[in-house]
Amino acid sequence: MEDCTLVTLYDCRTDQGRDAGLAAAAATIRAGGLVVLPTDTVYGISADAFDPAAVRALLAAKGRGRAMPPPVLVAEPEQLARLAPAAPPVAHALADRYWPGGLTIVVPHAPELTWDIGDTGGTVGVRMPADEIALQLLRRTGPLATSSANRTGVAPAATAAEARDQLGDAVATYLEAGASTGGVASTVLDLAASPPRLIRAGAVSPAELRTLLPDLTDSVSAS
Repeated sequence: MEDCTLVTLYDCRTDQGRDAGLAAAAATIRAGGLVVLPTDTVYGISADAFDPAAVRALLAAKGRGRAMPPPVLVAEPEQLARLAPAAPPVAHALADRYWPGGLTIVVPHAPELTWDIGDTGGTVGVRMPADEIALQLLRRTGPLATSSANRTGVAPAATAAEARDQLGDAVATYLEAGASTGGVASTVLDLAASPPRLIRAGAVSPAELRTLLPDLTDSVSAS
């Protein structure tokens, strides 16, 4: 771990750095700050999903507006039912097959949730990442609004250090786990649309998804 009195980047490749980094990251989230963390796809920038000011800070750090709300990461598939009790059965079938992993599922969120993650139209994108550091943090904090750790229009960072070069002091705590192994953003699937729509091609191929969703419409953007 780097000297945490001077910097906020923790080397989570050591037990000591991981423990200190997770503690600092959880404290940052509770205080309404932003964290950069590794995931199984690309590094992410995260905020408490239930803290509207923190989510606004996340969007500002990326240079992004409310029209592009961040998805929400969860620690276990069962949290999908709590965030989106009206999600169709196929959403849970997809979660069972692809979580933890690179599939973001967009579903109607529970109307009583006290959050504001942007102009969502009553929906939320949910994903469970296949990264133990991310999952350990999620178990401490609860759901995190998370987007790729980069300024909008710039390639996602491959390390926390690269993310710090882009995002600087807009983020309070950086968790370094080395170069991301996934390198491809998650596939984003809109199950709130009829028929279901592929918003972004990514880690899970359209051909795989069509085994459960034969009426899936074509993607509108590349990964």
